[in-house]
This record gives sequence, structure tokens and C-alpha cells, in this order.
Amino acid sequence: MCGISGWTEMNCVMAQRIKTLNKMSETLQRRGPDENGIYINGDTALIHRRLAVIDRENGKQPMAARYGDVTYVIVYNGELYNTSELREELKADGFHFRGHSDTEVVLKTYIKYGERCGEKLNGIFAFAVFDSMRRSLFLCRDKIGVKPLFYSEYSGGLVFGSEIKALLESGVVKPQIDEQGLNEIFFLGPARTPGFGVFKGVFELNPGECATYRGGRLTRRTYFSIEAHEHTDSEKQTLEKTRALLTDAIERQLVSDVPLCMLLSGGLDSSLIVKVASLYNRAHKLGKPNTYSVEYRDNDRFFTKSKFQPNRDEEYIKLMSKNAGTRHSEVVLDNISVAKALYDSVIARDLPGYVDVDSSLLLFCREIKNDYTVALSGECADELFGGYPWYFNRDMLFEDCFPWSKSQDIRRSILKDGLLPHGEEYVRQRYLDTVKAAPKLHSDSEEDKRMREMFFLNFYWFMQCLLERKDRCSMYSGLEVRVPFCDYRLVEYAYNMPWKLKSWGGREKGVVRKAFEDILPEEICWRKKSPYPKTHNPVYFKECAKRVNNILQKKNSLTEMLNVKAIESIIENPNRVTEPWYGQLMKAPQILAYIIELDFWFEKYKVEIV
Repeated sequence: MCGISGWTEMNCVMAQRIKTLNKMSETLQRRGPDENGIYINGDTALIHRRLAVIDRENGKQPMAARYGDVTYVIVYNGELYNTSELREELKADGFHFRGHSDTEVVLKTYIKYGERCGEKLNGIFAFAVFDSMRRSLFLCRDKIGVKPLFYSEYSGGLVFGSEIKALLESGVVKPQIDEQGLNEIFFLGPARTPGFGVFKGVFELNPGECATYRGGRLTRRTYFSIEAHEHTDSEKQTLEKTRALLTDAIERQLVSDVPLCMLLSGGLDSSLIVKVASLYNRAHKLGKPNTYSVEYRDNDRFFTKSKFQPNRDEEYIKLMSKNAGTRHSEVVLDNISVAKALYDSVIARDLPGYVDVDSSLLLFCREIKNDYTVALSGECADELFGGYPWYFNRDMLFEDCFPWSKSQDIRRSILKDGLLPHGEEYVRQRYLDTVKAAPKLHSDSEEDKRMREMFFLNFYWFMQCLLERKDRCSMYSGLEVRVPFCDYRLVEYAYNMPWKLKSWGGREKGVVRKAFEDILPEEICWRKKSPYPKTHNPVYFKECAKRVNNILQKKNSLTEMLNVKAIESIIENPNRVTEPWYGQLMKAPQILAYIIELDFWFEKYKVEIV
């Protein structure tokens, strides 16, 4: 995993901008702490920061290859999981390789297949290839959107990067937001519209998109999209294929030249990854797997059951670690530190984010990085296989809105009257655009049609928010986190699976549970879903309240927009917040934390409202 960036501008001499290019590189240093490099060819520059995972010696970037009279240069961020198959295919066509890095395979896949190369790749990636003859730049993002790729196009030029901060450092992009950007952060955040970077003029390639910049013009193209097909497999075949696809995805992602571990919550998703890895290690005599879990100080004293979080994880983690024979470590987070890390998590995202869900993950990853460079995580099973409550409550299922943010009332309440009058309409249109895009079959039942819409809502919104969180918070410490459930083959299969099969036994992720029940402890396999743990310690709320009270004393562009009395009411009566701001767990403490992040973001990034 790495950080990439680049800049091209017609009639420009990029060598004269070397100081700026170095500063752009420095913004991505956390993503790639091991090595860095800059390639300059006339009016084009490519920047790379490397986190070395595979073939450290032969995987250096920017990487060049000459084919005929053309030199191709790549900067690549990601991990390819069908490297060996592609390498053999390319060798049969006469290509030679100097090492075993996936970067070289991606570059030569582009040389052979051109703009169709993304169709051949199974992995998580974002990359750019410069063609010296055509003077063109090709950009590509993975099929599921695990790795980021932002860009900004302006008259005669294009700047791109793994993170928005690299674009801002170029000076081409200004830290400005308009009404659309404000609607994003106040009415959609921490989610954001697919392809939209919140800052004015900043965009992102969507999952499964590529683009070519040539002659001062950018052309975007979708090379992968989820399609509706009839599911013809029987129940037995569906269970077997689900298990085969997921097992293959996990085993492919266990390949690493550096130490690797797994995140273990005691839930279904992380547990089956750990168990499959344990069986794989045993078969290949690779030793015990290494696992990590996270907890908050004194959570055992203050934990409160809810319909979203029915029990604590500790006993299930111990059970699974023993069952899989792992070397397990627990990271216990201090609540004040979680509040302080809100600021770093804004820098990691370049935007206000998922508050303590972000900051705790950031601290968790920081501890893991002390011993490991790669980790596997169970992210995204819920979005693909119906793991959330809104799939099983018929009223929630058919409610005509985003299920994780049903009401805009709490968001509206913290703003002064009359501000952003079209916020609710903005959210509504984003919802309608998404459900309309979901492909369906004429043979679908009404329930299955809605499940396809719900899949799209979760895939392009909730899941992308979680993937962004995982990428930024892990890479901020130079930790690569892999997500086996995001294998595109599994995504395609899950989309077309009828709900009665997906919800086998009437349970969330029922088909996954049934497919792996023979290798998991029964208590784990059929455990009710519990989300990523949050702190229940009142110390955290008090710390956030103190910081927000200080913010409300300021006079700046943010506080000019806020309804101070409404926010003070949240501080004084946190229980009045009955509906989450976003997701399942963002209530009063998290709303205050979001205001803390907003304030820091406006000041740190010198955000200007235009």
C-alpha cells in the first residue's frame, strides 16, 4: 500500500515546480513511510510514497517499462490478488519480469490491454500510468472502491492524489466549499456523494471507473458495474459457492512479505476470516495466526445494552482466539485519548468524519503498526449480505429514505434558521438517484426489488464511508488493511442472490453463517450482530462537551452557522437525542464530536465558504 499523486499541465515545465512536488509528496508520507520517488517528463510529474509489502527491492516506484518505442511509467497504490495468474498469462505473451511485485504486473497488464486493464485485475488499487508517446495519463480505481483516487481538472491541467491534501498542496485547488459542500457536511456527513470531494472542484473516481487525460481533456469511463442476473444456483450450490468465493478471497489476501495479523471482534465476519486463516496456516505449516481486538477503558463498568449493541465482545473474542489457536493481543484505549485523536482523524480524512469510530480506529491501528504492517478485517459483510436491522424490519425496509439517516431534524436543529434551505431536498435527490440506478429483473418480487435498491444504498453510501474510514485511519499509521469481503466476485454473487437464500434461517447474513457453521463455534456463528465497539464511559461525553463549550465562545465562519442554544441543549440533555445522527451509534456524544471535528477542519484547512 502506498500514496500516489501527480500533476500534468500543458506547456508547463514540471521540473521548475520541484519544491511544490516535494511538498505534495510529503503530505502522503504517512501512507508510504518506507520510500519515495518523483518522475518528471516535460509537462507531467508522477509522485509515489511507498509502504513496502511485496518485493521491496524490485517494487520501487515510479516504475518504468519500455515496450517498442514507448516508455510507460506507473505509480500504484494497492494490492493485487491475482498476480500469479496474470504474470503467467503475460509471460505466455512474451512479457518478461525482473521481480515478483504486483506493481510490475499491473504496469504490463496496462501495456497489453490498455484502458481495459482494470477488467483483468482482482484487488484493491488506485494507479496512474503515463504514456510517453501519446503524452497521456491513465487513471484507474478498483472495482469496489477500497482505495481512493481524487482529482481536480482545470483549464489545461489535471492534479490527482490518494488524498485531498496532496491536491491542496499543489495550490491549484483552494480549500473552498460552496452550498453543495455545506450540504454534504451538514446533511450527509460523514458520508459523501459518490465521486464528490466536498471541496469545490475536487472529485473522485467512482468504484470501477477509469479515466484518460490527453490533450487537455479528461474522459471518464465505467469499466465495472454491478449487473442484475437471474440466480440459478440451488440452495446447496449457493452455500457451497459463497463459502468457496470467500475462502478463496481470504487465502489470496494472506500473501505478504512482511508481518501480517487479523482484526478480531468476536463477531461472525472477523471470526470466519481468522478461522479460515488458521486452517490455511496449519495446512501450509505457517504457525499460529496473530489477532488484535480493541476495547475502551472501563467499558465493562459503563456498558449499556441496546437493540444495536446487545452484548460486549470480550467473551466471544476469547472463545474464537482459543478455537483458532491465535496469539491474541488486546488494545485498550483511553477515553481522553480517543477525544484528542479526533483532530488527527480529520487530518487523515481531510474532512469531518465518523468521529470516535474514526479516532479509536486510528489509535488502534497505531498500536498494531508497532508489530505489523498488514492486517485483515471483516469490513463490508453487512452491506453485501444483509447484516443491518433495516433489512429485517419491514417498515424500515420500505421507508423511502436512507435507512441510517432517516430524519434530518437533528441536523437541521444545530443550524441557525434559514441556513442551507435546500439541505433536505439535496439528501432526498441523492437517495432517489441511487435507488433508480439499481438494476433489476422483471422476475424480481417486490421484496427482491427493494433488496436490490437497499444493496445499492448500502454499497455506494454506507459501505464507502466505512471503507474510507478504514483506508485513512489505517494508512495514517502506515498500516495496510485488507478486506476479503470486498472481492468483486463475491459482490457480484451477493447482489443477485435472492433474499430468501441470503437471509437463510431468517437471520442477518444467514447464508454466510450456514456456509461456515461447521468450522465456527456455534456461539460465534449464530451470535446476533454487534457493531464496532464504542465507548460508554461518561468521561468521553464530558470531554467532548467541554471542548464544544469552548468552540461556542468563538466567533468564526462555523459558529456563525450554528444554533448555539440547540447545541447547549444537547450538552445539558443528551438523552433528548433519540435518533442517531448517522448509522446506529452516533448520538449525543458523537454529535458533539462532529462539531469538534468541524471546528478543527475549518481552522486547520483554512476553509473558505464561497
